[in-house]
Amino acid sequence: MSAEARAVTEAALFQAFGGVRGMVETTVPGLVFVAIYTVNRDITSSAIAALALSVLMGVTRLVQRDTLKHAFSGVFGVAFGAVFAMMSGNAKNFYLPGMLYTLGLAVAYIVSAMAGWPLLGLILGPIFKENLSWKKRNPGRLRAYTKASWAWGLILLAKSAILFPLYWWGNATQLGWVKVALGIPPFLLSVYLTWIFLVKAPPPIDVIAEMEAAEKAEEAEKAGTAEREAAEQAERGRG
Repeated sequence: MSAEARAVTEAALFQAFGGVRGMVETTVPGLVFVAIYTVNRDITSSAIAALALSVLMGVTRLVQRDTLKHAFSGVFGVAFGAVFAMMSGNAKNFYLPGMLYTLGLAVAYIVSAMAGWPLLGLILGPIFKENLSWKKRNPGRLRAYTKASWAWGLILLAKSAILFPLYWWGNATQLGWVKVALGIPPFLLSVYLTWIFLVKAPPPIDVIAEMEAAEKAEEAEKAGTAEREAAEQAERGRG
């Protein structure tokens, strides 16, 4: 793959997964919660601080006219966890919604790969402007997306296998610090493996460009037909 294609792949992955900033925004609220809770053992103040920070980061994205997906996804996740923890009186429940989401995502990646519709292809296809062309027209891309989806699924499943026993048998601080530690490394590994698979795969088929070319060809054909009809009419008029 050319250097340009590699750069396009890297840009697509950053766009899809939020890049470094997305990793920070995903990790920092949990870090704030567990840090404050470790000191004062107060669920409410810890949850409110984490939620306030998440809202601040979301508003910052909106002010900078970033995508709504990146602006609100983190806020909703932290808000759900904060409310759940405060209502239940169990600090570990701050992390439970995110853990369930991770487990569900792992299952979705694996099931979609087994079904022949890898989730990574569905996520990245529109970003690469290939849509679903990888499914039938580009078998090399299908294999790459399948491998990448398996990688994401197994890595997230391993992460869940570490966190859920801590949720059941550990305390809130143990769970919190381990979850923070497992926030970025598995994500980076998954993205790296996805990049490896995709840079070795055939380039995407730009179906958007194909559609635009087809529309231009159709317009040109219509224009040519109109010109011929006009010329025939003019010829008949002279006759």
